[in-house]
Amino acid sequence: MSSSSSSAVLGTLIALAGLLPQVASQCIGDETINTQFAEIFSNGTSTTYEVAEGSCCQETICAIPCPEVVDPPEKVFGIVVISFIALTVLVGFATVLCVKGKSENYFVAGRTLPLGVVVATLASQSLDSNAILGNVDLSYKYHFFDGACLPIGLGISLLLNGAFLARHINNDGALTLPDVYARRYGRVVEVMVSICTIISFLCLLGGNLVGLGAILNYLLDFGAEEAIWLSAALVLLYTIAGGLFSVAYTDVMQAGVGWLGALSFAFWMIKNSEFDAPPPSIGYPGYSYPNDEICDLYEGVPCTNLEGACCYNEAKWCPSADDCKVDNGAYPIGDLRVIPEAMTDAQGLTPFPNAILFNWATIFVLGFGNLAALDFQARCMASKDGKTATLGCFIAGVLTFIIGIPFAYMGAITRVFYGPDSARAAFETDTCSEILALPTCGLWLPDSEAFIKLLTHEAPTFLGAWCLVAIVAASMSTCDGAILAMGTVFSHNIMRNFGNCISNDNLLTIARFASIPLTAISATIAAYYKSSHSLGATGYLLIVAFDVVLASVVVPLFGCFYTKKPSPLAALCSIIAGILTRIILEFTLPKDGFLLAPFDGDEFLNYGTAASSGVPPFWDFPESDRWDPSAEQCVQERYSDLSGADSLAAPLVGLIVFVLVQFLERNGPIIEFAEGGLMSPYMKEGQGLDLEEEPAKEVDSAEPESAEKESDDA
Repeated sequence: MSSSSSSAVLGTLIALAGLLPQVASQCIGDETINTQFAEIFSNGTSTTYEVAEGSCCQETICAIPCPEVVDPPEKVFGIVVISFIALTVLVGFATVLCVKGKSENYFVAGRTLPLGVVVATLASQSLDSNAILGNVDLSYKYHFFDGACLPIGLGISLLLNGAFLARHINNDGALTLPDVYARRYGRVVEVMVSICTIISFLCLLGGNLVGLGAILNYLLDFGAEEAIWLSAALVLLYTIAGGLFSVAYTDVMQAGVGWLGALSFAFWMIKNSEFDAPPPSIGYPGYSYPNDEICDLYEGVPCTNLEGACCYNEAKWCPSADDCKVDNGAYPIGDLRVIPEAMTDAQGLTPFPNAILFNWATIFVLGFGNLAALDFQARCMASKDGKTATLGCFIAGVLTFIIGIPFAYMGAITRVFYGPDSARAAFETDTCSEILALPTCGLWLPDSEAFIKLLTHEAPTFLGAWCLVAIVAASMSTCDGAILAMGTVFSHNIMRNFGNCISNDNLLTIARFASIPLTAISATIAAYYKSSHSLGATGYLLIVAFDVVLASVVVPLFGCFYTKKPSPLAALCSIIAGILTRIILEFTLPKDGFLLAPFDGDEFLNYGTAASSGVPPFWDFPESDRWDPSAEQCVQERYSDLSGADSLAAPLVGLIVFVLVQFLERNGPIIEFAEGGLMSPYMKEGQGLDLEEEPAKEVDSAEPESAEKESDDA
């Protein structure tokens, strides 16, 4: 690269950004390119350089200003959040009076919940920090559907549950979801289902603790791990006090405060933000515009070195270093809130990759995997009747769409303030991208706290605080439900099958104590994922949670109610086949951790290391100073991650196996199991109705024929 002409312009750009570099540090891994930069900075008199104090590599190498520091949040946000948490804990403790030492009151609230409470508690379980905070994190880092697929999948799950399972679950009179399996398939399947659902909820709880901990960490300046453990302890205390009564009635309070706060904030930002998505970049001195429309928008001028091109109008937009309107040129043609092609075309987000396979898999995993969610089905069991459970699922599903989907719009608005064209943008200097025409500083580094900063700095204080409370409420509502469900299933469906140490008299005590180590395990998972997957950990853990149960126990759940004589062997083989398929594919399918399938096109090439000391080809520099990708190649490897394919394949294999064994046993069992043995269906003492009596509860004047058919099936 010619140093004489380029260093003068580079010097101008760097001067606009801050201080010029001085003398011996490294921003680029390649020694040759580092030396070239050093010679440019020193006009050929030195082969080393140092990042000046107060500067950074992206400023030194790429003339992109160092990320602007965001001030700490005002104390009022922390005070409001802590006050709400304290109120929730007090309400939760107050419900201990409702339990009266009875396990049925603790586990299923005496089967008395009315429609309003059912809707509130179902929607609160669905609209957790995964569907709100995780949603925005993903739509901010990637695009709209990467976040919106979470509430879409969760809402679909509630609608499916209402259509196919809710009334059956309620009529079964069970205490836990694994009890439903026990009545059809026996103890072995019951224990396997219990283990799978507990593993699932360890991840679900972990994801919500990440979200809750992130807010406390940012507002109160706690350590990230300390905030997670504090969150876990607070929710655990009131949950083990009042059981489902405390969960249900704190959910009602959280729903009333949280839903309205979330909606108010989302719609205010959509209506009042100057930009609902990043506009076309105005650029900087030497930047050329991609088309005449954007050239006219910013009153561009003819370029000096790029023939026929239109460039940044320095005289108009940057008359001096103190009066300069620039950005990073990250959105040459601008961005959109929603790109519909993202769900139909792998190249829909060009020039960026599109996780289309994983997003469709996410919707499927959440839509069907959540049908085996312990907390969803516990609410159906606690409803006062089957119709209430069904209607509650339908209403909660619609609410999940109405509240959750608008939050994905917040991703684009967050990118306006904290995206790659903002003053807070950070880039990995030692990266290149051929499709972006960037020899260095190709990779943008999203801010894991961007949305929380948006709430505390860019929105009205009242709305920002209210939305923070909404996210905290959403997190706590799912955390308490997950803790209750795991402790209940562990004590009632696992420990009760091993020895005679648990009876109806001590079941409640054991369930409460079991919740403690399970919560600790989830907090450990949350702390690990917070440190290793800081952005999107909430959403990722949500998907993992229901991937586990979709692969294993969802198919036998449908078999409970939609086969004439549910086969214990079919259920067992289906669970084993689904688990083995999922595990085998986990370790045999290509996975690089980026969740992007290896589609054709340059969009699906990962960033390479710095390729040149030349300036980007769209800068108005002499040709000899511009990067020539054909001569100095940006070496990029293709993304190769088929995550999502395994999630879809495992339940399909389980379904095939279940149907096959059911068919083979149509004239009698393939294997004769001992009567009263581990593979014999049974019902725990004092639970529900006999199987023959169950449909009688469902008969009503509107559905006499269907009820009679269900009786025959049972």
